[in-house]
Amino acid sequence: MSQIHTQLSGSESRDIALGFMPLTDCAPLVVAHELGFFEGQGLNVTLKKQYSWATMRDKLHAGVLDAAQFLAPMPIASTLGLSGPAVNVIAPMVLSQNGNGITLSMALYEEIKFIHQRLFVDLPISAALLKPVIEARKQSGTKLRFATVYPHSCHYYQLLTWFEQNGVNKGDVDIVIIPPASMVEALQSDDIDGFCVGGPWNAKAVRDGVGVTGATSCDIWPDMPEKVLAMKHSWQVQNPATTKALIRALQQACDWLATVANRFEAARILSRHTYLDLHLSVIAPSLIGSCLVHHQLSPRHMPSYNRFAVDGSDTINKPELFHGEWLLSQMLKYQHIPENSKVEQLMSQVFRQDIYQGAFTDSNIATPSNVARLATATKASLKSTKMVP
Repeated sequence: MSQIHTQLSGSESRDIALGFMPLTDCAPLVVAHELGFFEGQGLNVTLKKQYSWATMRDKLHAGVLDAAQFLAPMPIASTLGLSGPAVNVIAPMVLSQNGNGITLSMALYEEIKFIHQRLFVDLPISAALLKPVIEARKQSGTKLRFATVYPHSCHYYQLLTWFEQNGVNKGDVDIVIIPPASMVEALQSDDIDGFCVGGPWNAKAVRDGVGVTGATSCDIWPDMPEKVLAMKHSWQVQNPATTKALIRALQQACDWLATVANRFEAARILSRHTYLDLHLSVIAPSLIGSCLVHHQLSPRHMPSYNRFAVDGSDTINKPELFHGEWLLSQMLKYQHIPENSKVEQLMSQVFRQDIYQGAFTDSNIATPSNVARLATATKASLKSTKMVP
């Protein structure tokens, strides 16, 4: 058994209810569970699938979940009480970067082509091409409608940035909130004209022939935190060694995912009913560096579409304060936080570099530089384990 058993006090829990969303970038949590990384750290982790970010937030706040996969801005929003009572939520680890895409309905894409007299539209698609469509909608008293997954999300801010960079006034477009798994259906039923969501839902829209993925978060905000490990500060204080063990297990998973061949195996695991319950052809592309664009066009080569780790480095997974401050600046810019709010010390309270680094300070415990070697050693177990899509 792992050394973690000797580090846990009698009051600490080895049992963890860990929330995840059935998205491509839940891979670190699923891999850590399926390949025994949690067990290797002496933890008994139960993965709890959720279907909306608001539900995930509420269950973490209420203590139904001990820890969860959160959108990077969500711990900030929870701590500030932007969606209800303030709850001190911390992010001691970044789980992934990038991974989002902006997908337009086929009807909107065809309208853009017709107005601009083009057979195809250059990629990434510029939101400036929407301007004539927006003006036409104004004449009929309607607006284009786009969806994102949560108000305090990178998706929301990336969508607004995409508009703003190309001279589109956000007031000329309606933005609604829809859970990720409902996006493609909403697009297909013409309830929305486009969305910004994480994988695999952009690829699903393309595979189904109902959408065109025109831009990704790599085009708008390259290499920014997307998902983080989140927990209440009070839970971490009660379970400091357990928290460190959880971080180490997830670091092993992230480092294992740094290899393309492993990410394809991860796609096979994610395709199971327990997790995403979707075909491999929808899940695998972004994991192996490919962005599906249009059902009649070749994919875009995008090696950083989903990023989980850089070999031998904590570049991605350490919660950097400047990344948190950037997210905070977007929340201020788009008026999710009042201008007079006192947030100077907030990021050091939320993005907890000290806890992340503390998980690897013991010389007898694997560090980010060699934990990848431990992850690589599990390849043999994968080869001997039958994967069931």
